[in-house]
Amino acid sequence: MLNKYARAFFTRVLNPFASFLIRKGVSPDTVTLIGTLGVVAGALVFFPFGHFFVGTLVITAFIFSDLVDGNMARQIGRSTKWGAFLDSTLDRVADAAIFGALAVWFAGDGDNLRLSVLCVFCLASGQVVSYTKARAESLGLKCDVSGLVERAERLVGVLVATGFSGLGVPYIQEVALWAIAVGSFVTVFQRMLAVRREADGLEMTRPGAAPEGGGAA
Repeated sequence: MLNKYARAFFTRVLNPFASFLIRKGVSPDTVTLIGTLGVVAGALVFFPFGHFFVGTLVITAFIFSDLVDGNMARQIGRSTKWGAFLDSTLDRVADAAIFGALAVWFAGDGDNLRLSVLCVFCLASGQVVSYTKARAESLGLKCDVSGLVERAERLVGVLVATGFSGLGVPYIQEVALWAIAVGSFVTVFQRMLAVRREADGLEMTRPGAAPEGGGAA
C-alpha cells in the first residue's frame, strides 16, 4: 500500500527537485550513492549511541533519494538495468545499516539482548523478502504477490518508532520491531507459496507432463 500510494505522492512532490538536479548535471546514480552514504552514516553515527531522534531525521532526509533518482531517470529517459541493479543493491546496504546499528545499541548500552536479536532477525528476514522475488525472477518465475510487509513498510515502521522512542515514547520501538519481524516472516511465506504455485503451473503445462495423481494403470 505504501509503495502504491505514498511513493506516487512523494514522487510528484519531489518532481521539481529532481528536475533541478538534472539541470545542474547531476546523474541519478550519483543521487543513489549519496543517498545511501547519508543513510548509512546517519544510522552508524547516531543509532549505536542511542541518538534515535536526530539519527531518524538524518536518515529520513537522505532516504528520499530513493524516489528522486528514479524520478530523474524517468525524466531523462535513461532507466537502465545498471541503475536498477545499483539501486536495489544499495537499498540492501542501507537496510543493513539501520537494523544493524540498532542491534549494536541494544547489544551494548541499550542492554536488551532480546531486542538486539529481534533487530538481527528483521535485518535477515528483510533481505530474504527481497531475495525470494529476485531469485524467482532469475529462474523465469513470476512473484507477483507483494506480501504483508515490503521495504517501504519496514522502513516507515522502524524509523517512525525509533524517532518517537528518541522522544521518550515507551515500548513503541519494541512493538514496531515485533510487527516488522512477524510481517516479514509472513511475507516470505506468501512469496514462497506464490512461486510454488507458479512453478507447479509451468510444470503441468510442460509438454509430456503427466496430470497430478496420474500414472500408469
